[in-house]
Amino acid sequence: MHSIRLGQLELTNEFVVAPMTTYSSHDDGIIADDELDYLARRGEGGFGTIITAACYVTPAGKAFKGQWGCDAENKLDSMRRVVETIHRSGAKAILQIHHGGRQCPPELAGGECVSASAIPAEREGAPVPREMTDEEIERTIDAYADATTRAKYVGFDAVEIHGANTYLVQQFVSPHSNRRTDRWNADDLLFPIELTKRVLAAGYDLPIGYRFSPEEPETTGIRLDRTFRLLDKLCELPLSYLHISLRQYWQPSLHDANSEPVLKTVHDYLDGRLPLMGVGSVKSIADVEAIKKLGCEAVVLGRGAIYDPDWVKKYQRATEPERVLNRADFESQVVLPKGLSERIRNVAGWFDFAGEPS
Repeated sequence: MHSIRLGQLELTNEFVVAPMTTYSSHDDGIIADDELDYLARRGEGGFGTIITAACYVTPAGKAFKGQWGCDAENKLDSMRRVVETIHRSGAKAILQIHHGGRQCPPELAGGECVSASAIPAEREGAPVPREMTDEEIERTIDAYADATTRAKYVGFDAVEIHGANTYLVQQFVSPHSNRRTDRWNADDLLFPIELTKRVLAAGYDLPIGYRFSPEEPETTGIRLDRTFRLLDKLCELPLSYLHISLRQYWQPSLHDANSEPVLKTVHDYLDGRLPLMGVGSVKSIADVEAIKKLGCEAVVLGRGAIYDPDWVKKYQRATEPERVLNRADFESQVVLPKGLSERIRNVAGWFDFAGEPS
């Protein structure tokens, strides 16, 4: 393996730990010690880069119990500890900045959730968000920029804008969640582009990436043509990379089961304008070769990085990483923070445990 360059960002190797929520930080958004142990173990296992768990830029954007924050000056020491821990392990550190929008449980986000429009998510019991005012939108964009300034100050190697997975930035892109008729309407894509421009300005020479989901299942949701228009606009900006979020790297379009893998479609459309990170059920050596062939310059691992902290070292030795764990003591085997361990135990089918059906 060798170092690779994504725009301004130089990575030790092509393997990246995905930005996985840990559910483990303190209630005030300060990182917990066992989260630092988790991050250090992945760096020591050979991953060249670690993208942090989604970090809220304002308390109104807190989407998970145990989510950490980068919303204020009192978070600087917490943020710096993350950078120092990752760097000591030999990896590069990317801060993912985030606002949950209508996906925020109201009790975590100050009593209500907000979004582009007052349209709830298509899931049972989803709260109806309050439509954000123009002033709130401007303040939220400023919060992303301020978080980027803090990231640069404490020494992060890059910042990633979380524009995927149904959270606030994607909610402004989607015609399902954004029914506005003002300048922040879905078709004009003003919110993600203005936000990205201000983050770039706040970071100055700090590498900036943008994570996106290429499609949505909703009847009026995001389709590939809208994503292509977004990508065209993003490619005009001095970003260092794009990060496509998929459940499975080989999956076809959500709306055409006979299409080629959407990852390949997107990579071909980009045509080298920006490097592409890819994620989606990469678990084996064969998966690595396949996702790279489809067009990823960097390979992002989620569950694979949890299953086996030494994933990259084993890949270097042409040894298949571990995928089956013992439920009784898997936390000590793979070094996980308490909140993430509890989540794994409580979500059926997340892990392959020995003696249990997969």
